[in-house]
Order: sequence, then structure tokens, then C-alpha cells
Amino acid sequence: MRGHGIKLTVAIAVVAGLLAGGGSVEAGAPTDQLKGAADRVVKLLRDPELGKPGKVAERRKQLRAVADQIFDWQETAKRALGRHWRERTPAEREEFTRLFADLLERAYVGKIELYSGERIRYEGESVEGDRAMVRTILVTRSNTEVPIDYRMLKAGDRWRVYDVTVEGISLVSNYRTQFNRIIQQAGYGGLVEKLKTRQDELVAEGSAQGKKRR
Repeated sequence: MRGHGIKLTVAIAVVAGLLAGGGSVEAGAPTDQLKGAADRVVKLLRDPELGKPGKVAERRKQLRAVADQIFDWQETAKRALGRHWRERTPAEREEFTRLFADLLERAYVGKIELYSGERIRYEGESVEGDRAMVRTILVTRSNTEVPIDYRMLKAGDRWRVYDVTVEGISLVSNYRTQFNRIIQQAGYGGLVEKLKTRQDELVAEGSAQGKKRR
């Protein structure tokens, strides 16, 4: 999968799946909460008011709010930064979590609007203590099946995603490799600057796309 396909796949994964595909699998709490997020996404995408010209920013804001509810951004950021997380101050950890969450949201949430008939089939879940994995299959319009697994942590009565694996490739591991390389070359400060620069680029891209839709 390349280009549009992989971007859309990850976008769907990051926002916790677009469509609940049903099936006979008995769902537990992790799957139920993932499906709940999916239902909210579908409702937003089908809202005729949010589909009007000039509503792009509002729709994306609400999609990001759903992602904030289902994702544990701090845990995702911690794992993506790996061993470098231990060396960071509380303030640095807070800043990095914010920058990383915003990067993921801006990079992928907007691409949900490229959705064109893909669906998610829930295959089952496994739970060990406060950890769980929900297994799903993305079925494309051409009936290609792409495995997507969600790793989740329990906090109170909530299950939240901290990593997504698409076709065996972990989102967290992929970013950890990139971050390690940047830190080795430019230090932690260089990584933060790159994240800020990329954020500015994505803001500009989002504004340009929004103008095109008006």
C-alpha cells in the first residue's frame, strides 16, 4: 500500500476506525469503547451541517475531540520517545506530548475526509490485566483486507489506545525510530524544533485545503 492508500489507512486507524463492521465476535469493554468512538466519527462525517462549505475547521475540531477521548496521547508520546523520555523534565514531557499529539491529529484526522467506502471488521480482543489488544480488519473498496490492531491501556473505567499496528507495522515503533535518528543528529532540542516546523507546515496545508473546499 502506498500514497493515498496508506495515508487513509493510518488516518482511519488513528481515529479509532470508521465503521463498525458487526459480525459474531463477542465484544468486551475495549472493543465497545473503540466502537463508540467509531460511531461518533461516523455521525460527524454524516452530519449535513458540518458538511457545508466553511465548516471544514469545525468538523476537524470535532474529529480531533473524538481522537482525544480514545487515545492516551501521553502514553503514546512516552513510548515513541523511548529511552529519551526518562531524561526529560515534567515540563518537557508535557510539551512533547502536546506537540506529538498535535502532529498525529493534524497529519491524519483531516485525511478522514478522503473516506470513500472502506469499512472496519472487528475480529476479537485479548485482555491481560490493564492491557488489551483489539484486532480489526480494514476492508477496502476493492475488498483488500488490511489487518489493524489497537493496543490499549485501562485507566479507571476507560480503555484508551496507545499504539496502532497497521499490516504489522507499529505507529509508535515507526516514530521512535525516526525520533532516535533525529536526536542522534541534532539532539532533543533539534527534535522539538522539527516537530514545531512540521506542525506549522500542517497548519498551512490544512488552511489551503479548507479554502479549496469553500
